[in-house]
Amino acid sequence: MRIDKAEVIVTSPDRNFVTLRLTTDEGHVGLGDATLNGRELAVVAYLKEHVVPLLLGRDPAAIEDIWQFLYRGAYWRRGPVTMAAIAAVDMALWDIKGKAAGMPVYQLLGGASRKGLLAYGHASGKTTDELFDSVRAHLEQGYRAIRIQTGVPGLKAIYGIASQGADAGDADVRYDHEPARRGALPVEEDWDTRAYLRHLPGVFEAVRNEFGPEIPLLHDGHHRMTPIQAAKLGRSLEPYDLFWLEDCTPAENQEALRLVRQHTTTPLAIGEIFNTVWDFKDIIREQLIDYVRGAVTHMGGISPLKKTLDYAAMYQIKSGMHGPTDISPVGMAAAMHLGLAIHNFGIQEYMQHGARTNEVFQQSFTWADGMLHPGDQPGLGVTLDVDEAGKYPYAQAYLPYNRLHDGTMHDW
Repeated sequence: MRIDKAEVIVTSPDRNFVTLRLTTDEGHVGLGDATLNGRELAVVAYLKEHVVPLLLGRDPAAIEDIWQFLYRGAYWRRGPVTMAAIAAVDMALWDIKGKAAGMPVYQLLGGASRKGLLAYGHASGKTTDELFDSVRAHLEQGYRAIRIQTGVPGLKAIYGIASQGADAGDADVRYDHEPARRGALPVEEDWDTRAYLRHLPGVFEAVRNEFGPEIPLLHDGHHRMTPIQAAKLGRSLEPYDLFWLEDCTPAENQEALRLVRQHTTTPLAIGEIFNTVWDFKDIIREQLIDYVRGAVTHMGGISPLKKTLDYAAMYQIKSGMHGPTDISPVGMAAAMHLGLAIHNFGIQEYMQHGARTNEVFQQSFTWADGMLHPGDQPGLGVTLDVDEAGKYPYAQAYLPYNRLHDGTMHDW
């Protein structure tokens, strides 16, 4: 069996997605997600101009060798563009292998380690009342774990609030309930860390008082705090028993997590912007985190992320794979198969895609009682409707950026 055809398909039903579609001479089709939010066309060029020519005629069963060839053979390694492109190839090859074997990918990874995957959703609101309404809506949708993001008095716009600014349903501005906005330039938001640190503990107290102690609650700091600020927040949130505090300080400065660990027992999740096991190596070995937030789409695919999580398992560190709507249904399916197979699964982020996305990407997964399951179709269980995808051309879009009140650029 050989790879006979390789196509890079860009579509924007509810947001932009980049999909690699490989076809073998025996008629097996494999899909891989190469979406890089706000920089999608950079990955398209990398795939079309540099990777696709290297795939034609190759044996798709040689997943490990092809991965190593694409990673080591380029000499210039790592980075989000390179690793998203390699991830798409890796996913597509696993998809083909599953279809050739007549088995879902999780069976090829060792079989199911659990019945399903506990997933968390994103509740948010500009006010406490709005936040409560969002939590109730997520509970009605079946979520049993919920991320809490809230507006801060005095700030006009803040990460993670679905209702702020433009109408979230306006496809020309904001789409698919996530921060990216279509337009020629990114949107500027404001930030004040001290105001945030004063406000957030009271929000979690209110949520616990309203919804009780049982619901696992999560929060994303989105890289905005210094190490000592992150330590202060972690300690102030301890009474509210968080499942995790995510990205409490910029992850490039990994030594900073030692300081955070010294001051709080709130569990820490890190890594959605990481691209390789080398980004995780030290913080896993030193046990500075509790959950690996890597994404199959951004970490080079199923193969390397499984190795990373196997390494993390040695230190009782669990998975918390990235899964917002900038991960396509193909990338989400890959995460579900991996999460079902590994022993040290923790939780799966799950933002639900829009109706148009689900028409373009037809999926076999199930969602019941707060848990995901990838289904038992051979391969990843996702089919791309090429004709439907063609109805939605690429639309330029950017994530926002942050400035402090004095105009200083800040981490978004």
